Amino acid sequence: MRKIGFVIPWYGENIPGGAEMELREVATHLQQAGMEVEILTTCVKEFTADWNENYYAAGTAVVDDIVVRRFPVRRRDVAAFDRVNRKLMQGQHISLQEEQTFVEEMVNSPQLYEYLADASEEYSLYVFIPYMFGTTYYGMQVCPEKSVLIPCFHDEAYVYLRLFRQAYVQARGMIYNAMPEMELAGRVYDFSSTEQICMGIGMNTDIHPDAEAFRQAYHIEKPFLLYAGRKDTGKNVHTLLRYFAEYKRRQESDLQLVLIGGGQIEIPASVQEDVYDLGFVTTQEKYNAMAAAELLCQPSHNESFSLVIMESWLCGRPVLVHSKCAVTRDFAKRSNGGLYFRDYFEFEGCVQYILSHPEQAAQMGANGGQFVRDNFDWSVIVEKYKAFFEKLTEE
Repeated sequence: MRKIGFVIPWYGENIPGGAEMELREVATHLQQAGMEVEILTTCVKEFTADWNENYYAAGTAVVDDIVVRRFPVRRRDVAAFDRVNRKLMQGQHISLQEEQTFVEEMVNSPQLYEYLADASEEYSLYVFIPYMFGTTYYGMQVCPEKSVLIPCFHDEAYVYLRLFRQAYVQARGMIYNAMPEMELAGRVYDFSSTEQICMGIGMNTDIHPDAEAFRQAYHIEKPFLLYAGRKDTGKNVHTLLRYFAEYKRRQESDLQLVLIGGGQIEIPASVQEDVYDLGFVTTQEKYNAMAAAELLCQPSHNESFSLVIMESWLCGRPVLVHSKCAVTRDFAKRSNGGLYFRDYFEFEGCVQYILSHPEQAAQMGANGGQFVRDNFDWSVIVEKYKAFFEKLTEE
């Protein structure tokens, strides 16, 4: 098999989470398994940076032993893009011309697209991630017969754009992170002539948590719920805090809440003594916290995978997720590793059940851990990628 070219709008060593981290891990493990991979990207630093700024120098570099080719971005009309994007975010209908503005005025690199065309014989496949950026929309149209998409679809306005529906059905292959994402794609797109696979995301399953080390380090002796991730409204953490405050008001309980991860959020005055906001911690400390917790709560409505619930299972603890998130709810049901809630009273009932049934809680954690090892250990994921790529290239 010739090279596999992974195409992404930006790429760096220190971009945490999301599609960037997924690609970095996939590329690294495939290369370690003997496959030749390259990253094809722009000179933009990251998602939160100025998409008009070429932060990195154009050209070829080696990042963590992987070849990275960077191409300059075309200057964009930010105001025009923002007008259309605002309408999409507000759920308003947009015209086909506005869709064209959206794809033209987001991150684009004509020099990248020229390279994809000129160097196509050097690559067996081009793999694009994620779906909503110009580098994916225009890049996939260069060589659709050798294009594979890892879309990271959510049920959001962008998924329904007519331009995307016309372009992406030409793909040679589709790779999904979870079954609900694959089911969403089947409802919106006609992929009847496209090879598809529900791959999932690879995990390091060889972790060794130490619950007592966490309790000693942070002097937290009482039982606690854990939230791990960004503390912003997009992750629905405010709902968890509100529900926790209501739980403490209604129940005579010494239960506490521990938050780890970046960002800031206001903690209700009534529970300020019961909430520990630890900010960033090391990876090992995160595992230790998971093992020490009664459960991990992931309240987000919009996840394409959720590494933290997998990590909690590997640490032996059950999870509590929001019913509105099809992906995390599906994982909880498939693994029998956790519960899910839609409103406060379901939240309260789930927490009460886990606290009062320690043996069943431990079994849920064990079920989840086995589910992760069986489906998402890197040895499993690498073999699935290799087999899928061989099928697409008929090699």
